[in-house]
Amino acid sequence: MTVPEERERWSPAPPSALPEPRQPAEDRAAWFTYSAAGDQIVWSAALSAMLGRPPAEKEMTRQILARYVHRDDHAKALGAITEAWTSRNTVHTTVRLMRTDGGWFDVDCRLEPMMSPDGTVRGLRGTVQDVTHRERTRRENARLTRRGETVQASLIEPDPATGLLTRARFADEIDRALRGSAGAVLVVRVQAEDDGEDGVRPERNGELLRRAARLLEDRIPPEHLLGRVGPNEIGVLLAAAAWNTAHEHARRLIDALRSAPPADRCPRATAWGGLVRFEQDAEAGSHDLLIDAEQAWRQSRELRRPLTLVAHPVPVRDRQGSYRSRVADALGTDRFTLYSQPILELQTNKVTRHELLLRVIDEADGPQSPIQVLDTAERLDAIFDIDLWVVERAMRLAAEEPGLCLQVNLSGRSVGDPRLTAEVEKLLDRYAVDPAQLTFEITETALIGNLSEARRFADRVRDLGCGLALDDFGSGYASFRYLRLFPIDLVKIDGEYVVDLVDNPQDQVLVRALVQVCQAYGIHTVAEFVQDEPTLRMLRELGVDYVQGYLIGRPSPVPPGRLHNA
Repeated sequence: MTVPEERERWSPAPPSALPEPRQPAEDRAAWFTYSAAGDQIVWSAALSAMLGRPPAEKEMTRQILARYVHRDDHAKALGAITEAWTSRNTVHTTVRLMRTDGGWFDVDCRLEPMMSPDGTVRGLRGTVQDVTHRERTRRENARLTRRGETVQASLIEPDPATGLLTRARFADEIDRALRGSAGAVLVVRVQAEDDGEDGVRPERNGELLRRAARLLEDRIPPEHLLGRVGPNEIGVLLAAAAWNTAHEHARRLIDALRSAPPADRCPRATAWGGLVRFEQDAEAGSHDLLIDAEQAWRQSRELRRPLTLVAHPVPVRDRQGSYRSRVADALGTDRFTLYSQPILELQTNKVTRHELLLRVIDEADGPQSPIQVLDTAERLDAIFDIDLWVVERAMRLAAEEPGLCLQVNLSGRSVGDPRLTAEVEKLLDRYAVDPAQLTFEITETALIGNLSEARRFADRVRDLGCGLALDDFGSGYASFRYLRLFPIDLVKIDGEYVVDLVDNPQDQVLVRALVQVCQAYGIHTVAEFVQDEPTLRMLRELGVDYVQGYLIGRPSPVPPGRLHNA
């Protein structure tokens, strides 16, 4: 084949610390030709300028393809070449080409077969046009679209059972209202009336609360907000409302709930309310006001009256003392209980451990989630006694059933408490427990106040033979930091990334990355919220070690006899 005039010989480029900036391509055509005879490729000076050099004299075309086409576009380029060669038609494609400095750019490539006199294809001619600006714009638009689809639209997360704000988001709205004006917070306790025959049926209260939420939504103006603040509690934020107005509004809402007729399979409701006034920029924050309002509705129930008013929030010191007394009373009167949930090891396909879960005994509804109690206890520095209660009962259970492996949740605040290490050692000795049966699971890592004490605890329990786990891994940037700060054996992948795993490619990428990070650190992984077989199969493929969720087993009460009081 005749070598075109524009063909250049290659000479090594002078070394430089940084890549030379690529000048815009010349307007003249950038082209190449490939001849099957001799497996020869030649390209123009314009294409050489784009790439940074011409091909070497003895370099085979497959080597050139591997060197100058972006590795993610190899299959695309080969497909276009094959199509042009076999179909004998001109083919257009867009690929990324690599420069000698390691950078890359986008080109539109037109591949045209070159025919022999006998009608066979003897080669290809390609015309190349730099379209980097267009493709960068397209990729950026696609990226922004993906971001828009994958970023949560709002922080205002609804409670799944009622559609109202969650307690955390409702508290955020109270804090925002405190910065703007005075107002009031109403907390309403809704429960079924005793029908005089079989008493309260806890399973009916879920529907009762949903009906109450809809009724309240119909009776409050748009500027007021509703939130689910407890198992059977609804909060109403009356921002910028005068005290007399708030009082009258609260009374009407309570009356409406109490007078609502029963529906099919849903009993008549009774309601108790606590209304607390707040001033702009007051000392009391959202959680303080919620505590006061919750205490007020309890007074309403005790005194058999619909509504209790708190014109002035309780002073901080008094509130802390009162709440610590309530925690001590709950511990002393067995208002806490333990449930357990099985955890499946994927290698053996057997349940090899259980997570212990705290529940609070509600007067009307039986065992309830402790989120509300624990959240308040952590903020008022009253969580240590609750955690210690759980640890001691875990020790008893482990002693009664040798070989049973338990995961015990500890608040980040307790892990940073210097008393915890000594208490754990003392309990291990008292109950003669095999430390290998226990894995301490750190929750709420953001609340760790003393990292030195937390590390001392972690090192000591590991020296004793206990395991150490990190809860809700991936839910915050601090989780990654703690992989290096603490001798973690196991992490719990946040269930938020598991519930829609099969249908959410972004979550698949994230879970795969989390597993790979943990594998690199020598850490086992547990996936939470596993509810169906397709999710389980995908987690196996992604390399997760353990799973838990409703598919494996729901939380169930620990038999009372096994946790009898000492």
